[in-house]
Amino acid sequence: MSGPSRNKPSRNKPSRNKQGARARSLAALVVDQVLGPGRTLDHAFDYVLPGDLPERERSQVKALAYGALRWHHRNRLIIGQLLERPLRKRDNVLEALLSVGLYELTDKRQPGYAAVSANVDATRMLGRPRASGLINAALRRFQRESSALLEGAMQRDEGRFVHPQWLIDQLRIDWPGDWEQALTAALQPPPMWLRINRASSDRASYAEQLREATGIGVALPERFQDALRLDQPLAVSALPGFADGRVSVQDAAAQLAAELLSAEPGMRVLDACAAPGGKTAHLLEHAGGRLDLVAVDMDAGRNAMVQDNLDRAGFEAAVIAADARDTAAWAEGRRFERILVDAPCSATGVIRRHPDIKFLRRPGDIGALAERQFELLEALWPLLEPGGRLLYATCSILRAENDAVVSRFLQSHEDAVEVAVEGGVSGVGPGMQLLPGAEDTDGFYYALMARTA
Repeated sequence: MSGPSRNKPSRNKPSRNKQGARARSLAALVVDQVLGPGRTLDHAFDYVLPGDLPERERSQVKALAYGALRWHHRNRLIIGQLLERPLRKRDNVLEALLSVGLYELTDKRQPGYAAVSANVDATRMLGRPRASGLINAALRRFQRESSALLEGAMQRDEGRFVHPQWLIDQLRIDWPGDWEQALTAALQPPPMWLRINRASSDRASYAEQLREATGIGVALPERFQDALRLDQPLAVSALPGFADGRVSVQDAAAQLAAELLSAEPGMRVLDACAAPGGKTAHLLEHAGGRLDLVAVDMDAGRNAMVQDNLDRAGFEAAVIAADARDTAAWAEGRRFERILVDAPCSATGVIRRHPDIKFLRRPGDIGALAERQFELLEALWPLLEPGGRLLYATCSILRAENDAVVSRFLQSHEDAVEVAVEGGVSGVGPGMQLLPGAEDTDGFYYALMARTA
C-alpha cells in the first residue's frame, strides 16, 4: 500500500541532493499519517515508504520520523511562534515537514544549511512548491532565533517535557518523586537489549563472541540474568546465532516476566495476550523447552510472530487465535499451574521506543483499558490450579492500569494473595513498577498472585 498520490515523492533514481529531499518528504508523510489519521509508526512506514526504497535511505527516513515525533510537542509550540497564522488543515503535512526540519536543526548532526535546503526542496516532492518560501523563512528564522524560540517553548509543560499535558499531569499525581525523571528518560533513544537463550548458550561466552565479531561493547547487568546491553544497535542479521534462536532482541524489563513466573519443567503454562511471543519463548528457554504451554492472542496476524519466535528457537507450544477472556471458546477445560497475563495497555512505559504513543493515546482510553485488564484477570483466574501462580504484567506506567487493577482484583477474590516481588519504584499498592530509564530499561509493571484454594 502507498500514500495518497498527490503527496507521493518522485520514485525516479534521484541525485544525492534529491535523495535528501525525498527522505525529508517521506519522513513528513510518515509523521503526518501518525498525527492525522492516527496510524502507528509501523503502519505509517508501511503505508508511505516505497518497497524499492534503498535501505540506507529507508534508515534515514525512519530516523527523521522518529526524531520529529519524539520532539513534536515542543516543535509544535515553536512552529506556532514561527508562523504568522496557523496552517490550513489540508496543509498539515507542512507542519510535519517543519517538525522534521526543526528536529534536524536542534539535533546538530548535520550542517544547518543542508537541513534547510533539503526540507525546502521536499516541498516540491510533496506537491507543495508554493510553500517553499514559507518553509525556508521559518527554518532560517529558527536558525537566527533558536535560543529565544526554545526558551519560549520551554515555558510550557509540553515544551519542557515534550509529552501531552494530560500524561504529564497524571504522572505528577502517580509518581510525585519520579515523574520528571520518567518523562526525561522517555525522550532518549533506547539502547538495544538482547536476551540469551540459556537453553543453548551462556551469557558470558556469547558476549565475548559478539565483541570479537562486531567490536561493540556489551554490558552484562547483574539483575537481569539473561540480558546483554549493546553500546550501539546492530541489525539482527549481524547478531551471531540470531537465526537459530541463540539470542533474541528484548528489553531487560520485559525479561523479568519469565524469572518472576518461575515455570518449572513439566508445568502446564498459559501465556495470555502472547503476541509477538518474546515472553513465550523466554518461558520455554527457562525450562529447557519442557513446558506444556498454550499461547493465546486474539490477533491471528500477530500470532504468526509468536510461531516465528518459537520456530527460530526450536520450541513447541499450542498457539491459539482467540480472545483470552472468552475461555469457553478455547480453554477446553484445561487448567494451568502458571499463567502470564501480559495485558493490553496504554504502552506509556515504552514511549522511548514508540514516540507515536504520545499522539495515539487519549485520557479517555485509560479507563476502558483498565476495565479490559480486570476482565482478563476475572476470566483467567478460574483456569489457575490451586497453589498456582498468575503474573500480571503491563508496559504501562499509569497506576490506573497497574496497582489499581490488581488491588481491585485482590479485594474481590479471597483465594488470591499477593506474592511480593522486589525492585522498582515504591508505591502504595501491590506489585512492582519499573519506570523508564531506571537501569536503562523500559517502563514495566508486574504483580504476582498465588491461588490458595
